Amino acid sequence: MTTATTRNSDRRISPVFVGILAVTAVTGWATWTGFAAQPGVAVFLFVTAAWIVSLCLHEYAHARTALHGGDITVGAKGYLSLNPLAYTHALLSIVLPVIFVIMGGIGLPGGAVFIERDRIRGRWKHSLVSAAGPLTNVLFAAVCTAPFWLDALDGVPSDFRFALAFLALLQVTAAILNFLPVPGLDGYGVIEPWLSYKIKRQVEPFAPFGLLFVFALLWLGPVNSVFFDVIDTILRGLGIGSFDTYCGQELFRFWQGSNEFCSISR
Repeated sequence: MTTATTRNSDRRISPVFVGILAVTAVTGWATWTGFAAQPGVAVFLFVTAAWIVSLCLHEYAHARTALHGGDITVGAKGYLSLNPLAYTHALLSIVLPVIFVIMGGIGLPGGAVFIERDRIRGRWKHSLVSAAGPLTNVLFAAVCTAPFWLDALDGVPSDFRFALAFLALLQVTAAILNFLPVPGLDGYGVIEPWLSYKIKRQVEPFAPFGLLFVFALLWLGPVNSVFFDVIDTILRGLGIGSFDTYCGQELFRFWQGSNEFCSISR
């Protein structure tokens, strides 16, 4: 098997990732119990840490699928250790997505593991490597929304419910944006192996600007409204109302001060 060519040390979970998991657990506990003096700070740290965890899992899914597809170099590059510092560009993979969450509540696709595609044979394998990352966001969203669509919220503190709702919103937006068939995004990577050589050569120069193009469109009011209407419809179908996501985002932005509307509803 291809995994036999990677050393055990290449697959050892990074202490950095373990530390991020620890922050997620501790701040999640603080949000649940109301231990923190400022609930918003606990929610901010919990959502941010959990979001970084999902980014790490997203990139790990790409790398792990590539390994089984034939790219045996991903282990030596550190991609199987879940260490975000091993990514090709930490700014694009971690820092920028967190900034976009803070600014606009959008799950910015990460994407900074270098896969040696020439080592992978078969169009289906190439498509699966690209799809693995956003499918991880889909799975993460399913976990976050499970208490809502399973109607298992009895006894769940309001602050924790709001935080989960906002985290689910980030995962849904990340999955949808990633699956867009735009050059530079995973959605295009899924269909690219099935395109003709001529089309791929024509599209190739635009790949570095695909993500910028998408976010430029999202700055347009009508496009932004349609996009978040779609997100809201999906979340409602999963049992999450706009009130929960709104209060989750308000708590996350603790520096803006407490929102009395959400505070009364706790």
